[in-house]
Amino acid sequence: MATCLVVDDSKVIRKVARHIIEGLGLTVEEAGDGSEALSACRERHFDLVLLDWNMPVMNGMEFLSAINGHGLAHRPKIMFCTTENGTAHIRAAIENGADEYVMKPFDRDTLERKLHLIGLA
Repeated sequence: MATCLVVDDSKVIRKVARHIIEGLGLTVEEAGDGSEALSACRERHFDLVLLDWNMPVMNGMEFLSAINGHGLAHRPKIMFCTTENGTAHIRAAIENGADEYVMKPFDRDTLERKLHLIGLA
């Protein structure tokens, strides 16, 4: 079964994302910021990281840079999930290694389509 790490400083967003993603057949764990997420990725294998942009301690772009430079044996797919909708933000995320980008608020159909695009559904 595929695994997903939901990274967001909002407990509500994590809960909603968990509900949707588990309904799509993935196992879900959660982290409240990029630093927690990086530690989790060092300890466990994830197929997907659903990543918020704006978080305390370590934001989404800092996490993306860190995981790209960390040399993990298995790098998870990274899907930004954020309110940042400017083309500059989207371009920056993709150019720095994000595999997909989804806007908040999101729904099951949107996440399912995005998972299909990156080969996880």
